[in-house]
Amino acid sequence: MKMKSILLFLMVSITAFAQKIEEKIQSKKLNDERTFSVIMPASYESSPEKKYPVLVLLDGEYLADPFSGILKYGNYWDDLPEMIIVAVNQNFGKTRFNDSNYGEDGLPADSGAKFFEFIGFELLPYIQQKYRTLPFRIIAGHDTTAGFLNFYIYKDDPIFNAFISLSPEMAPLMVDRIADRLSKVQQPIFYYQATSKADLEEIQENTKKLDDFAKEIKNPNVTYRYDVFQNTSNYSLVAEAIPSAFHFIFNGYQPISKLEFNEKILKLENGYAQYLIDKYDYIEKKIGLKIQPRYSDFKAIEAAILKNKAYSDLEILGDYADKQYPKTMLGTYHRGLYFEKIGQFKRAAKEYQNAYTKAEIGDLTKSYILDRAEALKSKKEESKEEVIEPSPTDTPVEPVPTEEPKKDE
Repeated sequence: MKMKSILLFLMVSITAFAQKIEEKIQSKKLNDERTFSVIMPASYESSPEKKYPVLVLLDGEYLADPFSGILKYGNYWDDLPEMIIVAVNQNFGKTRFNDSNYGEDGLPADSGAKFFEFIGFELLPYIQQKYRTLPFRIIAGHDTTAGFLNFYIYKDDPIFNAFISLSPEMAPLMVDRIADRLSKVQQPIFYYQATSKADLEEIQENTKKLDDFAKEIKNPNVTYRYDVFQNTSNYSLVAEAIPSAFHFIFNGYQPISKLEFNEKILKLENGYAQYLIDKYDYIEKKIGLKIQPRYSDFKAIEAAILKNKAYSDLEILGDYADKQYPKTMLGTYHRGLYFEKIGQFKRAAKEYQNAYTKAEIGDLTKSYILDRAEALKSKKEESKEEVIEPSPTDTPVEPVPTEEPKKDE
């Protein structure tokens, strides 16, 4: 209980400093004016070339704060990326049932069909035109609106890449239709649903039925998760489900942790440098975020290479560092370390001297590089004696501020 109170305080405190813009649209689809809030990422003004994923929140009045708080807390530790949050105003529940209306056939009808089109044809284009957005979009809702958001997955080309369905009240045939679409979708989709042991019985039954179907789906484009919380209600599960959903969708985005280092990387038989390359390729291709590989991740991979004596991987790591940090000494340092480890000390010293002309990065300083070059002068070529160890330990280092990240494309 104490931990939940602390987390709530953090969420509220962090959200209090968010830049929140109140917006409105005169909707032709709804024949009415609709209001919504846009919560901006902290770096939006200071990084004018950066683009951001979009999170659309139905039931925005009460979901905006918890989603924003968890997101900002995760971003502070670099566990989650920054996002533009679009919180749709549904008049504190007064319009959510009309907005989510469906017919006997289980498809959006009347006011529900109009609201469905408002999101896709008016709201999202407005956000894309006015703000710097990436094409990666998430939609989230709770009970009634959680059921409604599933209509967007019925389309052959869904306009959302990730779905967060919290305790969904599903329309007729929705379970079967979602399962069918997940089995056929041709683009990467993240689908998260959650319920609790104390949730409404119908919700538990439908989510369990969908889970049974989803477990049989072999579509490589679908990444799926189902959470059943033990000690929460229909309402309180939201606080536990939000961080679970975020970390499910952005799994792999986080810096290499000590757990990942010990349980995954050290156990590899080879391909340590390729692990790093694949990690950031996944972030770009699956999540849509092009970010500069973290310096701390380079050092973690270096530590694994040294621990497992897979020295040839240092050359691959150096080439990758040259592409990602071309103005720094990182890539040259790794090549120097490679030659040092295989006993070619003259070539190693030359690489270290070349590194001296480049920019420092993290704990790689010019004095450190010169010290390494100087220490090699007394070494004989192909010597089998143990050479001096580099400064990194055999476990990942904490992230270190480096040069400015590359601009998002």
